Formats: sequence, structure tokens, C-alpha cells
Amino acid sequence: MVGLTFPPSRDAALKRLAQFVPDAGRRYDSGRNTDAGPDHPGAVSRLSPYLRHRLITEREVIAQVLARHDLDAAGKFVQEVLWRTYWKGWLEMRPSVWLRFLEERDQQRDAFPAGRAIVKAENGQTGIEGFDDWARELVETGYLHNHARMWFASIWIFTLRLPWTLGADFFLRHLLDADAASNTLSWRWVAGLQTAGKTYLATADNIARYTNGRFTPKGLAREAFALTEAPFEAARGLMETPRHDPARPSILLVTHDDMHPESSFDGAADIRSIIVAADGELLWGDGARRFVDVAAAETAVRAGAHCICAANLVERLDAQALIAAANAAGVKQIVTPYAPVGPVADALAGLTPVLAREGVALAQVRRDWDSDFWPHAKKGFFPFKERIPAVLRDGGLI
Repeated sequence: MVGLTFPPSRDAALKRLAQFVPDAGRRYDSGRNTDAGPDHPGAVSRLSPYLRHRLITEREVIAQVLARHDLDAAGKFVQEVLWRTYWKGWLEMRPSVWLRFLEERDQQRDAFPAGRAIVKAENGQTGIEGFDDWARELVETGYLHNHARMWFASIWIFTLRLPWTLGADFFLRHLLDADAASNTLSWRWVAGLQTAGKTYLATADNIARYTNGRFTPKGLAREAFALTEAPFEAARGLMETPRHDPARPSILLVTHDDMHPESSFDGAADIRSIIVAADGELLWGDGARRFVDVAAAETAVRAGAHCICAANLVERLDAQALIAAANAAGVKQIVTPYAPVGPVADALAGLTPVLAREGVALAQVRRDWDSDFWPHAKKGFFPFKERIPAVLRDGGLI
């Protein structure tokens, strides 16, 4: 298996985007569901690892696509990019769903009696055609076609009858593009939890059709009985971000959730130095850690050149190191791109009061893209989708 490669740099992301843009209209629309295999990427963009870490941003991807195609022609691709935005906004307003996932996952790890079944599924040793191939492809490449992810999750839950949380954890540990929102909520959707009672059932005919006949698995579940759960919190409003003074001397903190700070902080910001944290403890898998390690080093060079200041690469998000850096730079403010629900957000929440006790403010700055779209993620994707043209129009993209 040759597989797909994802060079971890912004230049690589921009090159891949430029190659994809001509095909983002009708070709993507007609071919997006076909998974021809890791050596034949087909119609999809393969931009997700770069978007996940914001080496490129959703706005610039959609801007380039809509400069070449109208929204009618490129609508399916625009929606695909915005699914990630939607999932983030949905979870941002219901953070307890993420905490529930973590708790249930840890409980299932300890309590699930068929540990050997989990090992066989993760190693691609179930004997189910396609499923075993996708398990190995995921581990080897850090990527799966979106349709394959749905098939895999459905077989995991309804045919193998394994806990969905452990399947979601398997993806988290191997996908280069896994984030708390997209991964967790997609698995919940397949299981019938996200849209209560609505499941996704993988069938042999559908798999054969959209793998160009590569796989026709036998013995798949014929019914998908939706999982159930206790009610979760209603959507709350978006949390207010701490105010910051862009003209106030600051240190810029960059995390792996947003590695294009140049588009977050304009030339008016008084950035005295930059810290890029490649904190592997906040990532789930070795592949993602290797990706972020290289991308962080490249980001430090790029961001330092943009701000014309020193940029230092650190291995951990550490309060004492940040305090020392602030003191050395003579600043009392650290600014950082906003971190959505997930490990980075949790780490920043822990750092904030420690820094404050030393007189250093940590201000997270939310992108306009998120502020404009997230409030529309209170319900399902359909009402969110209805708002897409208006938000794009207000943002000057159409």
C-alpha cells in the first residue's frame, strides 16, 4: 500500500488546495462518495489534516473555491468544509457531550468484557472484507475517506456490537485530522445518538458500489437499532472571550488547534515574541504528534517572519515557562487563537488562573469565521445549511 502522504507544512497545504480547486465543482459533487482506495484519492480534496490544525483556514479554502466556481456548482464541497465548522459550534454550545464521551470511553475500557474483539477490530483481523482493510489503512496512513469512516463506524457498532466510544477513540488515536467535535459527533450520528433514533447502516451493496467493487462484505447487520442515552444539556450561548487590547504589548501563543496566526492578528497587534507549543500530551496519536512537531517548527519560522520578532518552539504548554517568557519580554498579556472544546481548551483553562495570579492575562481571540457560523449550530445541520449563503455573503465571499 503506497497510501496518501500529508507533508506537514502550510506550503504543502496551499499546493494541495491549488491542485484541487479546479475540481471542486461538479467533479467533486459527482465523485465525492467513491472510495477507490488509498492509492487512488479520487475526487476528494485531502485537505482535512491541514484544516484541522488550521495550517490553512476554512475561509481561504472556500474563498479560492468560490473564486473559481459559483456556490451552486461548488455547494457540496462548501458544505463539506462547513460540516467541521458546524460540529465545532454544536459542541461549543454543549461541552458536556465531550465530557460524557471521555467518561464513557474510560468506563468502557475498564468494563468491556470482550477485549480480544477490540484488538481484532483495531488490527483488521475480523474477517470482514473492507472493514479489515480500512482498519489497516487508518493505522498506516492516518487517513480514511469520509464514506469509509461511516461504513467502518456502522460495522463496528451494529455488526461487531462494540462500544461506539472505543471506536471513536480508535479514530482519535490514528487520524491526522481528528478533533474533539468532528470525530465524537460523527460517531454519535452513526450510532443514532446525535439525531435521536436516526442511525447509519452500512450495506454490502452500497460498499460495493462506492468502492468500485473492491469490497462486498458478507455478514453485515441488517438492522441498526439506535443507541440511547440520558438527555444532555440544551444549547447554551457561546462563551464570551476575554477582551484584549490589540495595541498592548503581548506575547503570541500558538497551539496545534490554530497554526496560522498571521490571519488572526494583523499588523496593528504589538507582538513582542511568539511561543509555538507542540504539546504532544494534548494529541491522541503518534501520527498526529509527528505531523504537529514538524508543522510547529515551520509555523514558528513563518510566524516570526510575519511579526518580525523572535519565535520559540516549546514542547509543553507550561504556565511557568509562559510567565518567564512574559517577564523576559516585559509584557502582561498573552494572546492566542481561540481553542474550541477539547484538550487544548482544557489546558488553557487551567493555565489562565495561574497566569492571572502573576499579573499576566491570557486572552483567546476567536476568529470571525467561528463567531459568524457557530451561533447557527444550535440545532441540526439542515437549519445551519440554510444560513450558509447569507453568512458567506456577509463575509464578502459571494
